[in-house]
Amino acid sequence: MSSSSSAVGFVGLGIMGEGMAARLLSEGVAGTPEKPLVVWNRTGSKCDALKSKFADKSIEIKSTAREVVEACGVTYTMLSTPEVADIVFGAPDGDGVLGGVSEGKSIVDCATLAEDDMMRMSREVSSEGGRFLEAPVSGSKVPAAAGALIFLCAGSRELFDEIEGSALNAMGKASHFLSDDVGAGTRAKLVVNSLMGTMVAAVAEGLNLAESVGLDGDTMIEVIGQGAIASPVYALKGPKMLRGDHAPNFPLKHAHKDMKLASDMAAKAGVEYGVMDKAEELFRAAREDKELNVADQDFSAVFEKIKKEKK
Repeated sequence: MSSSSSAVGFVGLGIMGEGMAARLLSEGVAGTPEKPLVVWNRTGSKCDALKSKFADKSIEIKSTAREVVEACGVTYTMLSTPEVADIVFGAPDGDGVLGGVSEGKSIVDCATLAEDDMMRMSREVSSEGGRFLEAPVSGSKVPAAAGALIFLCAGSRELFDEIEGSALNAMGKASHFLSDDVGAGTRAKLVVNSLMGTMVAAVAEGLNLAESVGLDGDTMIEVIGQGAIASPVYALKGPKMLRGDHAPNFPLKHAHKDMKLASDMAAKAGVEYGVMDKAEELFRAAREDKELNVADQDFSAVFEKIKKEKK
């Protein structure tokens, strides 16, 4: 049985979690007999694949999220949507994350959820004697695998200080502690992702216009990259749009989820958000277009909706 003070837990080995867990192993944060990585995923084959990939590392696979938390001092969770997070965190049968929390347990939640969800999870963990750190990440599949995520944290400063130089450093290139009050990390992440989605929508419209008036798309990407509006987002997503390559690094449905949460946050705050709201509407239309069927593709696929709607 793993020691609760030494084993490291990871719940959720999807597009992001797989790369993050791999970094904990490759960077030596976990994966030794003294400090195994303990994992659970709704699709069990993901756990088996991780164990096969790191056959020389100590990895324990549990049957429930509760068992992971029970076996570990610190457990990281990375779940794709608020709906999935709600099911896995507070499973009614007691086998969720919360079911394993007791005095001395620590939960680091890296998902992008609604602020109210994060605050509720924090209260529930604290009520069981545990510590909670909100730590949504800026970055997608490739940065996750490369250890280049940006952590936007709030909650337990003590927990943040304990893991910043080890786990967060292994999985990310920067970590920011924003507030003792849970919710600040989510607010920051929603601002970032809403802006990113709006940038992707803008470059998609720009490239569609360029090609529609006889300009070469690749040349325009080069021009954009040489001026004041140069951006890694444009450099990465522009070529994917022109080639129709929308293999998912950040699924469109997840991008839209974050943009909708940001628009709701702006409405609640009573601030002007018209440009971002229009981008959210465009992503929603792309997500809901059954003919295009791009919800599970990369969010660069919003380009296909723009091309389809060409007047």
